[in-house]
Amino acid sequence: MPTSDELRSLVATYVSTLNARDPDAIAALFAEDAVQADPASNPPNVGREAIRTFFAGSIEASDGWTFSAPTVHTCGDHVAINFRIAVEAVGTTMVMSGIEVFAVDEAGLIASVQAYWDEADVSVT
Repeated sequence: MPTSDELRSLVATYVSTLNARDPDAIAALFAEDAVQADPASNPPNVGREAIRTFFAGSIEASDGWTFSAPTVHTCGDHVAINFRIAVEAVGTTMVMSGIEVFAVDEAGLIASVQAYWDEADVSVT
């Protein structure tokens, strides 16, 4: 089971990798059979390739973003983060905040992640 420090390190890597906007590097953080849902109410992306495709589409649809995880909570092989992302696209900025909950496998890869947010958590400027 990953330690609390290892989970916190994984979150730091996840944040920096998301901000680098490289879908292959992002997908490499996930187990081959990982499950990702963003938001959690959407049908999940299952498998590393589906997750890479999700992030590639998000990158293509935006001009840039800044993702942060100001609060990290660990428990066993799970970690929950409060996140904030400011996405720039077509001269506007969308700011979203929410929570992501991860399960991490023995290899230190993300086995699953669900993002919790809804329209009330989004603003556009």
